Amino acid sequence: MPENPKYSFVVPAYNEEKNITLLYERIISLMNHYKDSWEIIFINDGSIDKTIEVLHKLAEKDKNVKYINLSRNFGHQAALSAGLKFASGEAVISMDCDLQDPPEVIQQMIEKWHKGNHIVYARRQNFRKDNIIKRLGSKIYYRIMGKFTRIDIPKNVGDFRLADKKVLAEINQMPEHSRYLRGMVAWTGFKHDFVDYKRPDRQKGESNYTLGKLAKLGMDGVFNFSMLPLRIGFLLGLISTISGFGLLLYQIFDVLINGVYYHLYKWLVVILFIFMGFMFMLFWIIGEYIGKIYDDVRQRPLYVISEMKNFE
Repeated sequence: MPENPKYSFVVPAYNEEKNITLLYERIISLMNHYKDSWEIIFINDGSIDKTIEVLHKLAEKDKNVKYINLSRNFGHQAALSAGLKFASGEAVISMDCDLQDPPEVIQQMIEKWHKGNHIVYARRQNFRKDNIIKRLGSKIYYRIMGKFTRIDIPKNVGDFRLADKKVLAEINQMPEHSRYLRGMVAWTGFKHDFVDYKRPDRQKGESNYTLGKLAKLGMDGVFNFSMLPLRIGFLLGLISTISGFGLLLYQIFDVLINGVYYHLYKWLVVILFIFMGFMFMLFWIIGEYIGKIYDDVRQRPLYVISEMKNFE
């Protein structure tokens, strides 16, 4: 570890004109305690407000502020990946722009990094005031990921973390287009630790992570790091088959023992619908995996950059 390491802050931004300057000032206040060099890399992910204008003014005033302007909205994980690729620090701190990832926590993260941890996660100790659907979905998601994934993805952490350049070197060479950085970072297996904190409410603006985006992120995590969907398809197929044979045997038993007559077509229709439902679900699961393979085979870039500022 260098005596005076460089720190990189990587911050995706989508319609965050009201929060960028506030975050910048709080990071400046934090880094005034260190003699080390640093940079802040903002990634404008196709914002439709004045985000890029605010970033341009900051970058003109402070050469430590750099920005990547994407040609359109490519999504949070793609934008974050762009920033990680161009980060030059020995330690890279990724965080959101909404001030719900408080910069003051970073000091503790840096201390734990200096103790030999390659990854330091910021772990939430409280939960946001989300609606019941989001909270329930989050609990179900973490339970599924904890039991059925092939790696140990920490609970109650987002993309607020510190990772050193050894970790980033592995992340940046991963080719997949369907990015789930929480899982990718955990997959590297490097020594890690946690800093617990209470997440504050968003101060300005509205959350850009809709329920649909959260669902997509969760699905990317499940499909990229778990064989659970395929196993569910097999389990449902097995249940459908056993149920079909069970109904058929029950009917035969009732006819032979009790003399009750059943129209066979009634049972055939039920069994047919069971198998049709199973087949449609299985096709959907297979389609998800094929779609992800197709995305990688096309080899399209993960994002398109229209402008970069203050990069050497």
